[in-house]
Amino acid sequence: MLAKIGVALVVGFLGWAYKATQPPPPNLCGSPNGPPVTSPRIKLSDGRHLAYKERGVPKEEAKYKIIVVHGFSGSKEMNLPISKELIEELGVYLLSFDRAGYGESDPNLLRSVKSEAFDIQELADQLEFESKFYMIGVSMGGYSLWGCLKYIPHRMAGMSLVVPVVNYWWPSFPANLSRMVYKSLPVQDQWALGVAHHVP
Repeated sequence: MLAKIGVALVVGFLGWAYKATQPPPPNLCGSPNGPPVTSPRIKLSDGRHLAYKERGVPKEEAKYKIIVVHGFSGSKEMNLPISKELIEELGVYLLSFDRAGYGESDPNLLRSVKSEAFDIQELADQLEFESKFYMIGVSMGGYSLWGCLKYIPHRMAGMSLVVPVVNYWWPSFPANLSRMVYKSLPVQDQWALGVAHHVP
């Protein structure tokens, strides 16, 4: 009798623990109980939406069309410190977007490096970019650039990484320099990078 009660308690606890660890259903922008849509969005071929923001000279007049990919805690509202005069002088059009699951873009439960690259390609196609465009990846947005290099290299005209996440254990870095820079990071970043390095 006690064994049956023990088994029932363990099964009940495991069921409760599983349910407690599951995220709530997404509250999509524009859905009946969701937040309102305030930015322009495109509809991707799989039915999801990507929100975007345009800056710089008009797209039709631009010499350089650049897609900016935000980092972990960023969004399309991220502002690069580039003067308006320089943007106009160089003829730069900047397009930033909320990655899947950020801001006003719908989540992608099957998101991967490959799907991120194809989201970017579809965004460029729907906004009528030429065949090639430039990209800037900020912080963790650099992984999206890596995906573009791997899956859609024929669309890339050039790329730039801004404060990318680096591997402080890379053997090519001088050990004393790696240690010094790693120790200068905020403690929470040291923990996150340490766990990512040491846990398979």
